[in-house]
Amino acid sequence: MNKILAVIDLGTNTCNLLVAEYENTQFNILHQSKEVVKLGKEGILKNLLTADGLNRAILAIQTHLKEIAAYPNFNLIALATSAIREAQNRDWFLWEVKRKTGVDLLVISGEKEADLIFKGVKLAFQNMEDDSLILDIGGGSNEFILIRNNQPVWKESFPLGMARIISEIPPSDPITEAEIEKIEHYFETRLNLLWEQVENIRIPMLIGCSGAFDTLADLIDQTDAGTKTRIDQELKMHDFEMVCDRLIASTTNDRLQMKGMESIRVEMIVPAVLFIRKITDRLNIKKIVQTDFALREGILYEHIFS
Repeated sequence: MNKILAVIDLGTNTCNLLVAEYENTQFNILHQSKEVVKLGKEGILKNLLTADGLNRAILAIQTHLKEIAAYPNFNLIALATSAIREAQNRDWFLWEVKRKTGVDLLVISGEKEADLIFKGVKLAFQNMEDDSLILDIGGGSNEFILIRNNQPVWKESFPLGMARIISEIPPSDPITEAEIEKIEHYFETRLNLLWEQVENIRIPMLIGCSGAFDTLADLIDQTDAGTKTRIDQELKMHDFEMVCDRLIASTTNDRLQMKGMESIRVEMIVPAVLFIRKITDRLNIKKIVQTDFALREGILYEHIFS
């Protein structure tokens, strides 16, 4: 394996790095890491990026570049997603990142983001049961992909990321019943495209990727955040419901003490599990499978199979 690919994924909450080597259809993941950026802090409801967010992004990218420099002859792909593509001042942001890091960020559409997530998941699963539904929960957006014959038959990106939700409906500590109802109603009324698409379809499996699902798996397994790599792991519904109830009843301090809780998820994990519960209840889904593979691995998939 002699080709090295480095992928920087600048999301709403985190800036993620994947470094992998590949040759033909074989690949090996060499390094993964993330830095907190919280681009949605303060300005997300106005679709504005802040100077503080820019500085956090620059520091994160510079940290990743130092890591990447250890690998010879790497090919770097740097992507930006929801918070940046929706921002009114994104040109200023992209220019400053380029000026201070030398990195050209490629802003991808919601459709492209969903496509890359599907390709990343495809690297993890040999076969996906027909009508399985992939869900990637982000800070700025959530992507859904419906699968048939191991191909996407429908995909959609919804600007309903958890950073947006907690800015729109700031939860108490702990969250109240009234806030839960308000958030659930918010999701219900903004997912009509999904409800219409899967009406009269039995969804056999929800495939969950990215942060919230990774944290749920760590909480269920009682492993320290980010220490266990999972290509695919079923989250038993009983375990999901138990952890979900525990999180909803918890305070911020409670969550900080939970084994498996990643600090970046402390604020957003409660609306995230409400979102997952809304999907599983509304669509009568009885099986959840978590995978670490998502957007970054989708770029790797494109390079392997191009």
